[in-house]
Order: sequence, then structure tokens, then C-alpha cells
Amino acid sequence: MSACLEPEPTLRRMRARDVDRVMQVERAAYPFPWTAGIFRDCMRVGYGCWVLECKRRLVGHSVISIAAGEAHLLNLTIDVDHQGQGLGRFLLRGMVAKARDEGVETLFLEARPSNLAALGLYRSEGFSRVGTRPRYYPGEEEREDAWVFSIRP
Repeated sequence: MSACLEPEPTLRRMRARDVDRVMQVERAAYPFPWTAGIFRDCMRVGYGCWVLECKRRLVGHSVISIAAGEAHLLNLTIDVDHQGQGLGRFLLRGMVAKARDEGVETLFLEARPSNLAALGLYRSEGFSRVGTRPRYYPGEEEREDAWVFSIRP
């Protein structure tokens, strides 16, 4: 593992040239990762696409859609070699701050019930479970529900 203590991690807008590295992080983190095309489409339509850098290395990314006073956190991923160091919390807080800066009243996200680390993070940051999307996520044998969370930034 490689800690990212100094200098402090930084957030910046995702660029087209970041997509290859974003895909490395995405594929290592998830059994059913997003595709490069999804990230490119998100940038093309103007979603908030962000990367997290530590020591000039891209170690995480996030995508947030903001419209009509609501935001939807669509993706939040940290490189598996950098997980457990508070970077997910740093990135999540950054996305909540971006939503607040845009005047968002409610920020939503989904998480797999089996993703205990994500559930713990979201709850510890003040997110509340507000619903379930049945069979939302792909799975090895069957689809998995998504738990829907929200917060007022």
C-alpha cells in the first residue's frame, strides 16, 4: 500500500486522456466495471467527472450528475492499492461540497448491500437509506438490489 499523506490529495476535472487510467482503477475495483464509453459519454454530456490525485498519480474518480436542485452520485471509486486510507471519504466529501456549491437540495446515490465498506462510509458521512432498487446491479448468478441513500448537502 502507498499512503497519500503529503501533499494532500487533490481533485480535478477528468480529461479525455485520463480515461485509460480511470479504466485501470475501475476494472481492478469492480467485477462489473463501467466502460470507457460510459466515462466519455458522461464527460460529453457535462456531468461532473472528477479524478483524485495523490502525488500526481490518479488514484480515484467520481461522476456526479446535477440538475434541477438534485444530484446523483453515479460513481465513486478508489484504486484498490489506496483503499482504507481515507481517500474514499475525501472524494465523497468533495462531491458533497460540489453539490452544495451548485445549490443542490438532495444528493442521492446507490450502493450494493454487499458493499459493507461503502455502506459504512456513507452512513458515517450522514447519508440515510431512503429506498431500494430491486435487481439493480449485475451479479455472477443473479442481479443484486441497490440501496438508495440521500443527504442534504
